[in-house]
Amino acid sequence: MVVTRPGGRSARVRADVLAATRQALAEHGYGGLTVDRIAELAGVNKTTVYRRWTDLDGVLTELLTDLAARAVPIPDTGDLDADLHRLAGSIGGVLTDPSIAALMTGLVAAATRSPEAAATLRGFIHGRAAAGAEIFTRAAARGDIPADTDPVSAVEALVAPYYLRLLLTGEPLDPPLAARTAATVAVAARAGVFRAARPG
Repeated sequence: MVVTRPGGRSARVRADVLAATRQALAEHGYGGLTVDRIAELAGVNKTTVYRRWTDLDGVLTELLTDLAARAVPIPDTGDLDADLHRLAGSIGGVLTDPSIAALMTGLVAAATRSPEAAATLRGFIHGRAAAGAEIFTRAAARGDIPADTDPVSAVEALVAPYYLRLLLTGEPLDPPLAARTAATVAVAARAGVFRAARPG
């Protein structure tokens, strides 16, 4: 008889629930997302979902974090322009995924009326900004940009055009956008536009 270790089952449950959440988002949008629907699609009892994630926001937070870490790796080519171009392209690729687009637009809408949704969104954005900041920290260490560059502000400038198009204008998140945005941010960083404000 083969005995399955609890860790193995736990990993499968996690993968099934996150996959089911993506499927539900793609099919029904954020507004149609419920723990009951996720549990049914994942083939687990809803109490399993509540026990591991507490609530829907817990599932969404983990899904966002998991997707970002896998789909938007932080490049390290040793070249600022190449790193920014790769990162911008990855961001565009992720945000054109129907399930992720539904999740982001839904969370933004929900954040205006739900403190939990707002906290989920803030935590995700701050976490990804901190990860992307490594590109500028490394560039500063190499002497490619000013040493006092604020890396988080630089990341914000890189991602802002994507969320503008995703949430407001509906324009395509295409390769030309990645090229323009990466080039603009690289030039601005070298010019010292993102230098940290000095006290006083």
